[in-house]
Amino acid sequence: MQLSPAHHDERLTAPRSWWGIAALTGLACALMLLPLGGLPLLAGLIGGTALAGTLVSSYGSARVRVVNGVLAAGDARIPATALGEPEILDAEEARAWRTHKADTRAYMVMRSYVPTAVRVEVTDPADPTPYVYLSTREPEALRAAILAARSSSSAGGTSQP
Repeated sequence: MQLSPAHHDERLTAPRSWWGIAALTGLACALMLLPLGGLPLLAGLIGGTALAGTLVSSYGSARVRVVNGVLAAGDARIPATALGEPEILDAEEARAWRTHKADTRAYMVMRSYVPTAVRVEVTDPADPTPYVYLSTREPEALRAAILAARSSSSAGGTSQP
């Protein structure tokens, strides 16, 4: 199925090393219960691994999407007509916008393990949010989708995924 240029869908999954840490957390839980016998050891292994895996999975479930003229990132839904020019940030610039250049009023979907990002000004005068910061592994595709959604929304149509 061919996606329109105004469509983008990306899940910011956690790196593989985090899953290894989750497995090691389960092993640590099991070892703490070792003196209590085999059944508690097994319960600690399963329970600790499941809990750590759930935490890694939920943190890595953040999605950045552009669908039907709307930017959906985390809990935010912003119409493309309320967005300015998207700016691609390389690793160094992204780190700067996550730290010393950051505005506390900005909406950020950031993952430190994703080095690149896109920053988009919010142009809606009724919205106090100055910009949206989005971690992305595909900054060019996200920028193109936002621009395509903006142009199709301002032309009066909506794009179909």
